[in-house]
Amino acid sequence: MVEQQQPPSLTAVYTSGTSGNAPFTITTALPPVPTTTTDDNKSKTQYLLSVREAVIKLQEHVNKELTARMEEDNKKAQAAGAKPIADEKEEKNYGEEVVEED
Repeated sequence: MVEQQQPPSLTAVYTSGTSGNAPFTITTALPPVPTTTTDDNKSKTQYLLSVREAVIKLQEHVNKELTARMEEDNKKAQAAGAKPIADEKEEKNYGEEVVEED
């Protein structure tokens, strides 16, 4: 029996232990990997360009998701009476544990 391979894909999995947000997974399909015996350098270069585009697309999706979550967290905090957080600093460190230096 011949085993059928799944098409290649690029997947990002995000989890945050500090914010209490649900994890999310984003997957982007990739073109088939060129075979080394039959494909030339041009097709391999094209494949790598496709992978690069997929990485950029994936990063855009992650950024949109994190921005939406950050805005939701800010609204919840303001509704609870917390003072507004500096957006630029928050965006830089969102979802990461930050240790403040004295």
